[in-house]
Formats: sequence, structure tokens, C-alpha cells
Amino acid sequence: MNRDFLKLAIPNIITNVTVPLLGLVDLALMGHLGDPVYIGAVALGSVIFSLIYTGFGFLRMGTSGFTAQVFGAENETGINLVLWRSLLVAMGLAFILIVLQKPIEILSFNLLDGSNEVRELAKEYFRIRIWAAPATLGLYALYGWFLGMQNAKPPMIIAISINLINIALNFVFVYSFNMTSDGVALASVIAQYSGLMIGVFFLITKYRKFSAWQPLSLLFETIELKKFFKVNSDIFIRTLALMMTFTFFTAISAQMGDKMLAVNSLLIQFLFVFSYFSDGFAFAGEALVGKAYGANNKVLIKQTVQHLFIWAWLTAIIFSIIFFVAHEEILSILTNDYELIKLASDYRWWVVILPVTTIAAFIWDGVFIGLTASKQMRNVMLFSAFAIFLPSYYLTVNYYGNHSLWLAMNLFMAVRSLLMWRAWRTMNKK
Repeated sequence: MNRDFLKLAIPNIITNVTVPLLGLVDLALMGHLGDPVYIGAVALGSVIFSLIYTGFGFLRMGTSGFTAQVFGAENETGINLVLWRSLLVAMGLAFILIVLQKPIEILSFNLLDGSNEVRELAKEYFRIRIWAAPATLGLYALYGWFLGMQNAKPPMIIAISINLINIALNFVFVYSFNMTSDGVALASVIAQYSGLMIGVFFLITKYRKFSAWQPLSLLFETIELKKFFKVNSDIFIRTLALMMTFTFFTAISAQMGDKMLAVNSLLIQFLFVFSYFSDGFAFAGEALVGKAYGANNKVLIKQTVQHLFIWAWLTAIIFSIIFFVAHEEILSILTNDYELIKLASDYRWWVVILPVTTIAAFIWDGVFIGLTASKQMRNVMLFSAFAIFLPSYYLTVNYYGNHSLWLAMNLFMAVRSLLMWRAWRTMNKK
């Protein structure tokens, strides 16, 4: 079981770690053009797509859970149907994004601030990159499907290939064709479609028998289709609540002044770095728990969850120790502003305990996705966000200031963990 777990977890971690690298390269290239407006344009445009695609993350999660279950049940037709339903939904959503790109652009740039020059460049970036929507959402579906098939290597290879192609094209467009933020956007579009082609190649060569087209009567079978959309809509609502929490965190930080916004932005990177590793374990949990559930093997489900938490808690403790010992060293990598580093040290203990307070929430997410227990995930997230996170901040902010924000974040994650553990126990009894 440990071998199976690491076989899935390690490629997932590598895949996750590649995510922030591309953004760093994009900003670094724009930062060497001699005008900060290019950095602002890419940053502003990237925020819009980050929000859009995070909201559609249910495509990967829902597909992973459903695929793992039919794989465990050895239902070849079911495996095929999940693949095509996911891809059709992905293409449908991408079509809607492209058709509605003008209203999305108007709404986005009415909400986001920036100079006129930055906004115009960001709009150009948006109008180019929006055409990658079919490839990006199609890859979400394929990532989830490959993971559900107990194979994390294709997503890893695809993600690494996309990043390498994107980075290479960035240099070509910026330095050879004298493009700016528009070149970065075009590179992203080409790289995404290249990744989709690699995904289709894996599908055809390794899973040909699962990729044949199915009759529409089976694809649009009412009961299964309702279940598919119910799970994905629950995950979508859950994701929106999570996005709201982090957006609120950033907005309140901004209200506290530029220095506190900078401090909190630096410190929250500790959580994001840790999440790249913990999500690797959670994704492995999706696949293994879903497979055991599909095989109707209750003993294996419990054993899988136990192994997941052994690895997860070990990782959390290691990260807490690293954050405690090397707190200032990590911050010095992110900034050379000694005043910010010193100010951030006042909040170091919140960062040190973050891995411990958050790890169970990440792992339970993976377990519940494998069980397609989306209703429980949705309800726990909504309760934790609106009954724990917001009240705990507003009730303590007059006494503790910025500490209240970090208290709220840690309580939010810890309560999520406890409530999902309780839901797990209830499901076991049933």
C-alpha cells in the first residue's frame, strides 16, 4: 500500500511544484523589459484566469473520484463514459467562456484596479489567452481521469512539457519577436494546446480501449448525468467558498496598509508551498480511496485512510520544524526588505502551526472526493467559512489586529478537519 501511495503521491507533488514556476518566469521576463507596466499587465491578467480556472477545478476533482470508483469496480464501460462526459462538459464550459469573453472582460476590469496603460495591456493579454480555455479545461478532465486510473505519470509529464514549451516560447516571442505581455499570453495558448495533444497521445496509445466513442443514449443517461452534475456543482460551491476566504484574507490585509499586505502576502506563501506537497498526498488519496470504494472493499478504504494520515502527519511535522528553524531564511529568499522580515517575525508562530492545523483538511478533501461525498464537503466548507472564519475574525480584530486574521485562518482549517472527521465517522456507521 505504501508503494502504491508513493507511486501516486510523488508524481503529483512534482506536478504541483511546477505550477508556480511558470508564473515566476513570466514575471521575471516582464521585469527585465525596463517598464513595470508589463509586470502589472501579466499580473492583472493572470489573476482573472486564476479565478476562472480555480472555479472550474471541480472538473479535475469530480472526474478523479468517479473514474477511480468505476476503475475499482472494473467497469470498463463506466470508465469510458466518465471520460467522455468530463470532456464534453469541459468543452461546453470552454465554449461558454469564449462566447461570453466580452462581458467577462468588462466585469473583470471594472473590479480590478490599475493604470490605463496596465489595463490596456492586460486586456490584450486576456483577449489572447482566453482562446486557451478549451485546452485548459480539457486538460483538467484528462488529469482527473488519468489520476482516477491510478496513473499520476501522464499529468506530471504533461505539466512539465507545458511549462518547458511555455518558457521556451516566452523567450522566443519576447526576445526574438520583440513582443511583451501579448507574447507571454500567446506562449500560454500554444503551450496549453500542446499539452492537450500530449494528453490525447497518452489516451490513444495507453488507453485506446477506454477512449472509443459511446452512444449518446449512454452518455446522456439521466440518472448518471444527474449524479455527475450534482457532485460537480457541490464541489464548485465548495471551491467558491474557499476562494472567498482567501480573497477576504487578502482584502482585509490591504485595508491594514501596504506593509501589512506585504507581510501577509509573504507569509501566506508558506501555506501555498506546503499545499503543493499536501495536495500530492490528497490526490493520491482520491485515486486509492475511490478505487477501494468502487471495489466495495470497506476494509481497504479504512486502511488507505490510515496510511494517508501517517504520511500526512509526518509531512506536516517536518514542515512545521522547517518553518520554525528557517523562517527568516525562507523570507529572505522572497524579499530583501529587512523591515518586512522583522515585522513578519511577529507572526511566525501562526505560520509554524499552519501545517498541523491544515493537513487534515487537505487529506479529508482527497478522501471525500474519492468517495464522491461532495455534499459533506460543501456543507463543511460553507459552515467553516461563514460560521467560523468570518465570526472569529470580526469578534477578535479589535483586540488582536492582524493576529485575528491568522487566528481565523487557522481555526477555519482546523474546524474543517474536525467536521470532516465527524462526517467520516458518520458515513462509517452507515
